[in-house]
Amino acid sequence: MLDGWCDAPEHELYNQYVRLPFGDSHEQLWRADDVYDLLVVLGYNDDPVVAGAGSCIFMHVARENYAPTEGCVALAQDDLLALLAAIEASTKIVIPAP
Repeated sequence: MLDGWCDAPEHELYNQYVRLPFGDSHEQLWRADDVYDLLVVLGYNDDPVVAGAGSCIFMHVARENYAPTEGCVALAQDDLLALLAAIEASTKIVIPAP
């Protein structure tokens, strides 16, 4: 079985972890390009979940050329590892609106 994240606004598991195979729209949390080797769920639109307000927002490893993501936060692997070592359970990551 593989891990996934539901991004189907009409599904009761919208913006939540799911096990694959999964019948509705979802993000597969395994990628051949290694950007999901380290993945942090940022906790956006999760308390409460509002259908259509955004899902699958993660912090993960950046591509070598820092190519844009589809709404996630991406850091070089060494920087992401350093950040993860420095934060605590109570740490909040705030991303200001553009």
